[in-house]
Amino acid sequence: MSNKINPKRREPTAAAGAATGVATNTNSSTGSSSAGNTSSANTSSSSSSSLSSAGGGDAGMSADLTSLFECPVCFDYVLPPILQCSSGHLVCVSCRSKLTCCPTCRGPLANIRNLAMEKVASNVKFPCKHSGYGCTASLVYTEKTEHEETCECRPYLCPCPGASCKWQGPLDLVMQHLMMSHKSITTLQGEDIVFLATDINLPGAVDWVMMQSCFGHHFMLVLEKQEKYDGHQQFFAIVQLIGSRKEAENFVYRLELNGNRRRLTWEAMPRSIHEGVASAIHNSDCLVFDTSIAQLFADNGNLGINVTISLV
Repeated sequence: MSNKINPKRREPTAAAGAATGVATNTNSSTGSSSAGNTSSANTSSSSSSSLSSAGGGDAGMSADLTSLFECPVCFDYVLPPILQCSSGHLVCVSCRSKLTCCPTCRGPLANIRNLAMEKVASNVKFPCKHSGYGCTASLVYTEKTEHEETCECRPYLCPCPGASCKWQGPLDLVMQHLMMSHKSITTLQGEDIVFLATDINLPGAVDWVMMQSCFGHHFMLVLEKQEKYDGHQQFFAIVQLIGSRKEAENFVYRLELNGNRRRLTWEAMPRSIHEGVASAIHNSDCLVFDTSIAQLFADNGNLGINVTISLV
């Protein structure tokens, strides 16, 4: 089974092109002011409470403590190094760099370290910022950022190549988004198909995209042409699973260029759309070939790639 995938040149202003289908061109709140108004003596008492909470498993006490660290601007947590204004109000480092005065009292910002609150923070476990997507992890602040960068519950980004689509959401809405916002992407059924990219000789950066459905899962096939240096162009072909990395471990894909008594193959585990294709392309962890190789297998400017998905 095969289907022609027509290209569209990427928009020159886009970093990686706009994925639009088959082939793409490329107010503040004062709710947490109590944290800033807490005296050193009271904060030390809170520190003792947090230690007791950690030891006794009092989830309610821990939640009360984390609320003291809410930034009054973005409502994220104020984590060490913790700075306060002259009245003791806190604001996170990210928001602080954009402010000219304290968002709570409108007084001048000061570079005053709140060491007592930093001590409390070291004994409090904070929820993952992706808790709204189902993550139940609670972590000390030194582990929070690293966990959130790879959290399996973090929202999925639109898997289409390019930088124009800013959609993100839970996994179960990815296919709905693709069908509603990227309607020109073709979907073929079956574990063995032919991905036919047309007009591969178009100049500039170009993407070809299609979907493959088999084994109760959906896969996205991406062929990208990029200009690497001095007019030298390369093609990168890869398969992504519309699913988690753990689910991707159950499959292997095979890409094959075949023709004129020549054969070029690549076999690997599909990437989860959580990982994306950019890092794979950067590390050449995909089928890579230049324009001269492409011409060996092309037929009138069209390139057919045999795609096979198998269960491990």
